[in-house]
Amino acid sequence: MKYTRNMALGLVVLTTIAALAPSCKMNKTRKGAAIGTGGGAVIGAVIGRAAGNTALGALIGATVGGAAGAVIGNKMDKQAAEIEKSIPGAKVYRVGEGIIVEFNDNIMFGFDKSDLNVASKVSLNNLVSILNKYPDTDIEVQGHTDNVGTSSYNMNLSLRRATAVSSYLSIQGISNARTSTKGYGETAPNYSNDTEESRAQNRRVEFLITANKAMQDAAKKETAN
Repeated sequence: MKYTRNMALGLVVLTTIAALAPSCKMNKTRKGAAIGTGGGAVIGAVIGRAAGNTALGALIGATVGGAAGAVIGNKMDKQAAEIEKSIPGAKVYRVGEGIIVEFNDNIMFGFDKSDLNVASKVSLNNLVSILNKYPDTDIEVQGHTDNVGTSSYNMNLSLRRATAVSSYLSIQGISNARTSTKGYGETAPNYSNDTEESRAQNRRVEFLITANKAMQDAAKKETAN
């Protein structure tokens, strides 16, 4: 059975609830705190591998947990809602104490291309305006491809795409200290590669938005008393 993103998210929630309190009712803000308390790093590694989803595993593992995690989660809820409203074509997921923003081929690049087109720059400009409102976050830019072509070529293409996006963010004023880039080639598909439509979805760039140390420290201080 191939795990989908929603299946993985469901498994995370079920695992967390079982570990904490069977009758616990969680909203999105509390999800980060619960996963952190339940051993986010371990759960993240397991679920990330099970789903084949690098972004999902990374965000679930990167949790502070406890009351501080709930504070961070609340801030991420607000940021995610703004991103979803400002960039209709993007897919926005709240996971743990972070956010995944997925831009697929229809938004970002033409087939076998790594240069940004006009439409992609508009979407990135909208994202930049929100990222600047929340400066205490780190952004990992992940590049992905479909399975057309050799694995080595696709790995290089995915890295070029991630680098092109990261460079554009820098030009638009996002500090290089906040960003990192990774290329995964065809190794981490979120969709099947059986049709052109699904392959286009795998030709994507994902943004992993997480709390940096300043936000984590502020959240811990806020909840210390």
